[in-house]
Amino acid sequence: MKVLVLSNSISGLFSFRKEVFQEFRNLGWEVVISSPIENDNGIADWFTSIGCELIDTTFERQGMNPLADFKLMLYYRKLIKRVKADVVLSYTIKPNLYGGVAAWLCGVPQFANITGLGAAVEYPGMLQKITILLYKICMRRTRLVFFQNNDNLQFCLKHKMVRGRTKLIPGSGVNVEYHQQQPYPAENEPVRFLFCSRIRKEKGIEEFLAAAEYIHKRYPNTEFHLLGRCEGDYQEKIKQLAEQGIVTYHGRLPDVRPFYAQASMTILPSYYPEGMNNVLLESSATGRPIMTCDRPGCREIVDDGLTGYIVRQQDAQDVISKVEAFLALPHAERIKMGNAARHKVEQEFDRRKVVKAYVDEIKSIQVYYFYY
Repeated sequence: MKVLVLSNSISGLFSFRKEVFQEFRNLGWEVVISSPIENDNGIADWFTSIGCELIDTTFERQGMNPLADFKLMLYYRKLIKRVKADVVLSYTIKPNLYGGVAAWLCGVPQFANITGLGAAVEYPGMLQKITILLYKICMRRTRLVFFQNNDNLQFCLKHKMVRGRTKLIPGSGVNVEYHQQQPYPAENEPVRFLFCSRIRKEKGIEEFLAAAEYIHKRYPNTEFHLLGRCEGDYQEKIKQLAEQGIVTYHGRLPDVRPFYAQASMTILPSYYPEGMNNVLLESSATGRPIMTCDRPGCREIVDDGLTGYIVRQQDAQDVISKVEAFLALPHAERIKMGNAARHKVEQEFDRRKVVKAYVDEIKSIQVYYFYY
């Protein structure tokens, strides 16, 4: 079996799907990955070390340039024929769409993974209409589409964006052995709140910073920590708050597990169009309560009041009130909430479920291909 993987990010494949490709190799399958290749922290070396072939494929990840996108489709078609792929496995919108057309032209089954529909589909308007049309055209012959949350699945079915089989999986899942449950911070330690994400408006950074300003002044034994690449105009605001001792900004780090372990709760009031939020999964796996919005890809991960809190979208006051409710809990109740978060992840989001779903579907292929 030869699997051709199409993606727009090698780091995303490593962070959230490396167990999938390790299992493919364990089964003796050949794996060819077409993606922009950056060898940050030895990521590319890891894939080659397990026997994957990497093909550096650069393209415009955002924007809609018809000529560039047509060239990408032709490139994928040529690549599928050259490597003689038995199946195409694609992630993210452009590999899904233009890889879908290429796979169809080559007579090779495509398994697409919709990791979130994105802002182009999220908001009504001309861009949404164009994107829906592209899905209808490009994915009309896709063998199977994996969805990470039911809202995305129902939206695509309602608008007839996919015609093949569909399957709901628990996002990318979380490696519960890599993200092990850690002892909860001691009662005499500061109560630490963590924001871990790209720092942008849609991820809820404004609500987090507003809560940090309000809470830290009234509850001196609290700390607010931020991790992630800063986008937009937030650098100066964060710098000012850091100088006042209200927040601590750690930048972008390759391993965030120590910060999950030190945190008392992870706050990510994201209203970004998510597939399934990996930060919330990883934090829960560490045994930490989480706070997030009532949005697809976020609300599925938290049982409100049991494993964390659900807050209203773009409502800083609701975030503040839930933080105060958390601070009012006895230390033993916070530990209990973290234990429940870990249990939920183990039962519903173990990455081994995702790996099995891919393997089972690819094993089911019994088709002879004609390359032309």
